[in-house]
Amino acid sequence: MHSFLIVIGAILIGAALRSCRTRIFRKLGALTYLAASGLAFYYLSDSLIIAAFGVLIWFFIPLLELFTRVRHLRLPLNNKLHQCYPPNEDQFPNADASIAALDEEGFEYIGHAGWEWAGASQCYQFFWHPEERCVAAVCFCKQSKITFSFVTITSRDAQGQLWRTTNYPFSQPLKESPNVWQNHLPCSCAPIVSMLASHHYFISLHGAMLEDLIIPDPDQVEQEVENDMRRQIEHNINQGIIKLAEDNDQHFKYSFRGLMFLWKQLIKDMIRLA
Repeated sequence: MHSFLIVIGAILIGAALRSCRTRIFRKLGALTYLAASGLAFYYLSDSLIIAAFGVLIWFFIPLLELFTRVRHLRLPLNNKLHQCYPPNEDQFPNADASIAALDEEGFEYIGHAGWEWAGASQCYQFFWHPEERCVAAVCFCKQSKITFSFVTITSRDAQGQLWRTTNYPFSQPLKESPNVWQNHLPCSCAPIVSMLASHHYFISLHGAMLEDLIIPDPDQVEQEVENDMRRQIEHNINQGIIKLAEDNDQHFKYSFRGLMFLWKQLIKDMIRLA
């Protein structure tokens, strides 16, 4: 009974810490849950090795979905953007503020377009800023009952180099193309002013200047997004992350190496978002 109460106490402490708004306390709450799991396995087995397994087992749970659902996914090689109706922004609390901030910064609306990926729908609202030489997109993502939005700012140069700043809350499910430089900001970096400042600084870190960037063509934005996705898919096929599906050569699926890559990305998210 004494051991049982210790484990229950650790779980309650973890729940209390996880309910705090301060990030460090939430992190401590996650660590307390791990400790409670390790203690439970230790008291059941009286073995430190099994206790360590009890802690690590949480990091192996994502493998269940990877080797059941994700392994059987078939995704299109040439996915096409299609016109989509603007989603109900009430389901995306931060989207209104992002769109208003883009308007205040002088971005001009281009249009809506979206596509379907593995049962999830993504609808983009595109904007452009000729003086800043960049395109911004507010993305509305919906998968089952989960909805979230994020912002991406993209600039290009004449040599085909692409700089992308985003507050996408998760790790990327595919490797980036060699010509793409990704500036991944935390979700808390929502103000567009901060994102633009970070975007400019990120470009300068790679030795480029505003004058090196090309002025985007608003009529070609959707085509460029599709081309970027095709290049990324081709790069990941060459890297062995994905491979052509045997039953349909117009689709691809994750290889074993790709599933391990996804697992690593999920572990990073578990640690970062805990």
